[in-house]
This record gives sequence, structure tokens and C-alpha cells, in this order.
Amino acid sequence: MLFDSHSHIQFPAYDRDRDSVIKRMRDAGVKTIAVGTTALTSSAAIAAAVRYRGDVWATAGFHPAHAALRWYHDKNELKTAVREEFDADRLKELARASEVTAIGECGLDYYRTKEKEEKNRQRDVFIAQVELASELKKPLMIHCRPSPKTADAYGDLHGILKSEAAKLKGANLHFFAGSAETAGKFLELGFYFSFGGVVTFSRDYDEVVRHLPLENILLETDAPYVAPEPFRGKRNEPAYIGAVAERIAALKGVSAEKIAAATTENAKRFFSLL
Repeated sequence: MLFDSHSHIQFPAYDRDRDSVIKRMRDAGVKTIAVGTTALTSSAAIAAAVRYRGDVWATAGFHPAHAALRWYHDKNELKTAVREEFDADRLKELARASEVTAIGECGLDYYRTKEKEEKNRQRDVFIAQVELASELKKPLMIHCRPSPKTADAYGDLHGILKSEAAKLKGANLHFFAGSAETAGKFLELGFYFSFGGVVTFSRDYDEVVRHLPLENILLETDAPYVAPEPFRGKRNEPAYIGAVAERIAALKGVSAEKIAAATTENAKRFFSLL
């Protein structure tokens, strides 16, 4: 069994063949978490978890890109170019669903952001979700993307969470792209780290994967984005998670079977699916 800790199989990118995608996932022995990015996509994630119960679970969250001043429409994510404003009460209502295993994805995204006002908007929305996770006793699914030249987002994220970590049930840094040194700071807080298809074609992640304890690593696809080799350039899907497991195994010097078993147990523990 393999566990894809972060996918978006509820997105419109799969509307025409979602059942087929789920069948391929099941045939590959994979289970997944459908991760919400707005109230709308969180609701869809919950619906997917209900429809594919036992194979799919959900999260509820508000992505920092939707708190940006210069919002852009991702057609993979949303059918129509209608911006959703953050509504803490609505998100809390969704997050109470039994299918919701974590709050997020939420966090900080500075990739296209320089303005202090925009960073403050993201920070406020993130802190509201940190508080929600603490209240509902559900872990955080964190999105953190630094600007191209600095790791400032990770520094700001650590500044927010270092005093909150003890109140949280847990946190996962999805698609972690920081250094081994940065990883060490979050490892001290007991956080988990997930890696996806990019590790199969970029060597930028080799050091940090080797550095991290296996018990703190999760696998992810981030489907429909960033498909691994040999599927690069195609729409990603949970069935492709095996390629990520194989690359992590090579970096760790262990078998792919050991990575599959360990990361599946990690996911069950993190999402309280034991």
C-alpha cells in the first residue's frame, strides 16, 4: 500500500474521468487525501471523500494564493474565474466534517509577492487557520513557497509557529522546498515533510531528503500538478506516487517497499487514520 498525502482529485481537472482516476489509484494500491484550497474546493474534497470512502479523505483550508492582492484564476482548480474571500465561519463549519483529517492547505506564498500589505493578508488568514486547527484538534497542512531569491517565507512561517507548535496536533510542510538547515528548525517542532514528483527530476531536494528521519517523511503527488518521471508533462494523479517512493528509497539507500510501508504508517499516524 502507498499513501498519497496531498492530491486535488476533487478539482475540475478530473471532472471528465474522475472514476477512472480513482480506479487506477485503487489498482495501484494507493489511498489519498483530497486537499482543499478554498471553501468551494474543500466542500468538493469532502464530497469526494464521501463518494470514495475508505480510499479518499479530505482537508479543509484556504490557500495563501487566494489571499493575494493580485489573484489569478487556475483553470485546473476552479471552473469559473470567481474569486472567493476568506470566511472563517464557513471554513470552520466544513472542517467539522468527520471526513476532514487536517486544516489546510494554508500558509504563506511569497513567490509573486513583495508588498507588505499582501504578506500581512496572508499572515492573518493563516493565523486564523492555525487557531482553527488548534481548536478542532486537527493537524495543519502547510503550503510555504518562498520568493525566488530568498527563504523569507520559511523564516516568517517559523516565527508564527514556534510558539504555537505545542498547541497543535501536528503539521506537515507540503512540497517542502527548503534547505536541510531550514528543515532542522521545523523538525525541532515535530513537523512532518512531504515530497512529490519533483524529486524524480531535480537534485535540489536530495540533501534534505537524506537528512530527514524517515519517520517524519510523507509522500505526495500534488496532483494534477508536477507529475514525476516517467510521466512528466502529463496530468499528475495519485497512481503515480510509486515513482516518488522509488526515488526517496534510492536517496535513503533502502527498498521502495520499506519507504511505502514507513510513509503509509506515517500518514495514518499524522491524519489519525490508525
